Amino acid sequence: MDSIARYEHLYIGGAWVAPEDGGLMESVDPSVGRPWAVVAYGGKRDVDKAVAAARAALDGPWGRMPGHERAALIRRFADLYKEHARALAVLETRDSGRALRESLADISGHSNAYHWWASLADKNAGRTIPFDDSVHAFTSRVPVGVVGAITPWNVPLMAALWKLGPALAAGCTVVLKPAEHTPVTSLELAKLFDEAGFPPGVLNVVPGYGKDGAGEHLVAHPGIDKIAFTGEGTTAKSILRAGAETMKRFTFELGGKSPHILFADADLEQALNAATNSAWTLCGQSCALGSRVLVQRPVYDRVVEAFVERAGRVRVGLPLDEATHMGPQAHEEQLAKTLSYIDIGRNEGAELVTGGRRLTGPDHAAGYFVEPTVFANVSNDMRIAREEIFGPVASLIPFDDEDEAVALANDTAYGLTAGLWTGDVGRAHRVSSRIRAGMVWVNTYRFIRWSTPYGGFKASGWGRENGIEALDSYLETRTTVISTTGRFPDAYAR
Repeated sequence: MDSIARYEHLYIGGAWVAPEDGGLMESVDPSVGRPWAVVAYGGKRDVDKAVAAARAALDGPWGRMPGHERAALIRRFADLYKEHARALAVLETRDSGRALRESLADISGHSNAYHWWASLADKNAGRTIPFDDSVHAFTSRVPVGVVGAITPWNVPLMAALWKLGPALAAGCTVVLKPAEHTPVTSLELAKLFDEAGFPPGVLNVVPGYGKDGAGEHLVAHPGIDKIAFTGEGTTAKSILRAGAETMKRFTFELGGKSPHILFADADLEQALNAATNSAWTLCGQSCALGSRVLVQRPVYDRVVEAFVERAGRVRVGLPLDEATHMGPQAHEEQLAKTLSYIDIGRNEGAELVTGGRRLTGPDHAAGYFVEPTVFANVSNDMRIAREEIFGPVASLIPFDDEDEAVALANDTAYGLTAGLWTGDVGRAHRVSSRIRAGMVWVNTYRFIRWSTPYGGFKASGWGRENGIEALDSYLETRTTVISTTGRFPDAYAR
């Protein structure tokens, strides 16, 4: 049995400190169902210390640092990140169960994103506002302040990047609270920040629990100016209520039930490549996956057949094996949720054409593995078509024409992403412009980069991550008006 890794300190104010009112928790390797690491978690006093350290850095050296010097530190961190990318990918796989081939493909590109954010750190310029000769009016862009960044368990390093990149480029300081299921890589991230030479308090990492723990205290804390949260909508509503008392700023990247539309005139082979990948990548644990596959009737039977055949080719196994396509569900609760939705689909009358079982063979043992699962003849009013499962479950829904496809695509509480495949360029423009989603892909899927804004309509969130739009959400606009004459009339002169 492997030895247990130990991460017994929090990172606060540039120092590794034992929790004051937290303790130690276990991180479970979901591929074997047993702990692989022991990790410190923080309580209320630890959050207080972290917020104070972040405020001191904001009011101190980091807040006074010119943008080009901040950029240099971010670049140094990006280079260290690149050197350690493989080790970080292995740790994320141990923590979350994500297949190593996916972790490597994702995390190896993160350094480029941090370099891109560094390039914006000295470009937060305002503008001059013409008026008349009596005043000089201008705006300046200033950091929103201390940011509480709360990241999910499915892609902890990517979610941290999407918050830290714009926050640091804007000149903010950060208290990062990773999900209790996957805390390890955030502490490794802190080691690289320390090595890069950031002033103490710019980044503070306090793993912990949400309700009645570090997360709940962080979102209500009067010293936090903004919350950047990725996760589930019910939690976001609780965060909003807790943070409203102190008028915090918020960005929420929440759930999705994305439509993936396959028209009969599409290059079907390419469409199937994308549709099957987006059903099962990340073990189905991504809010951007096209789990509602809308298929035009002339090709519907062919698509169902292809999904079944390709599901049989997915190698489900130990995630550290680079031959593995799909690892386990990230934790036991998610395993139970996924299996419960498979039962719901059966009971609703959808046709289970492949998968649907927990895997318990020699390569799966006590891990949280689920077969790639496909339901056919799904109607859009079924729960498996309306609710986010977050597991490797695809629902295939037939449609007749363009109008019906758009109506089905938009008939959801969510509006994060969508995709469509067609050989008709006119249809590509017509349909993409009618879909209520924050990102629409045409003849591709899951193309997400640091420069492309990402975020949702409707229940899928507030604001954007990535792109210039993300930087804007970490900045406030100050308007300054200076009199050029120094005169102000006496309104009460006789």
